Amino acid sequence: MKKSSILVTGGAGFIGSHLVDAFIGAGHDVVVLDNVSTGFTANLNPKATFVQGDITDAELVGELFARHKFDVVDHHAAQLDVRKSVADPIFDARTNILGTLTLLEAARKSGKLKRFIFASTGGAVYGEQEYFPADEAHPTAPISPYGITKRAIELYLNYYHLVHQIPYVAFRYTNVYGPRQSAQGEAGVVAIFIERLLNGQQCTIHGSGEQTRDYVFVGDLVSAHLLALDGRIEGSRIYNISTAIETDVNEIFKLLSSLVTNENAKATHGPAKLGEQLRSVCSYDLIERELGWRPTVSLKEGLSQTVKAFSAQRK
Repeated sequence: MKKSSILVTGGAGFIGSHLVDAFIGAGHDVVVLDNVSTGFTANLNPKATFVQGDITDAELVGELFARHKFDVVDHHAAQLDVRKSVADPIFDARTNILGTLTLLEAARKSGKLKRFIFASTGGAVYGEQEYFPADEAHPTAPISPYGITKRAIELYLNYYHLVHQIPYVAFRYTNVYGPRQSAQGEAGVVAIFIERLLNGQQCTIHGSGEQTRDYVFVGDLVSAHLLALDGRIEGSRIYNISTAIETDVNEIFKLLSSLVTNENAKATHGPAKLGEQLRSVCSYDLIERELGWRPTVSLKEGLSQTVKAFSAQRK
């Protein structure tokens, strides 16, 4: 794999920091741009160049592109909370859409970018699914402003590819979990439950708990990003990153309770969240056929690794 200059936005966050580690481990030069609103400087790889700032700052972004001559952008900085997007869709759009356009405009002006990798979303883009698991041809009908902004960005990426010859890969993630996931900010249910169980606190399940998600381990996701750098993708592509396995929230709570050795823990049930679908599960057949990628970490093993990492942080 040829050495590249890579910009990772959101590289102090949960997923972004794992990508930074992998890219540096593969011999690439990495610059991290993060406003640290949800990420943590403790996640940063010391071999990366860290710039604290916002993706909506056009002057800063332009200076970074001019200085570092990026070959690749791996874009993870975003407003990630579905509930926040429902409460404040203007902030959601300003961060996600305008922030991405700021990066794409800088890439267009630089004329150097060989690949724009975008962290999209599977569940929120497809909305209430018509069939299960959803493949990339499934209709996109997002039911939250967050999902709408992610789909809008995919369309902008297609425009910049067709008109300005910027190739892209959009990875539609299902529910990603793993070490370094925060129980605040960009939180997922796995991180929230683990933290509360370790603290001996009661967990709240929104709705009946029968809503399903497709949980993919962060290490499997990272391997897909490394494949996006090896030159095998021709043109621009959209891929699901998933496991094609549905698991409901009640089962996640049960598994985590067992792993935290607190099998008698009980959860309360609160109101369902607005803007979230009842069932979500995606197919990874396309990326397996074209790139040979498939998930390798089972849910039980991934949850075990995550619990161990959370427990180690407390010592």
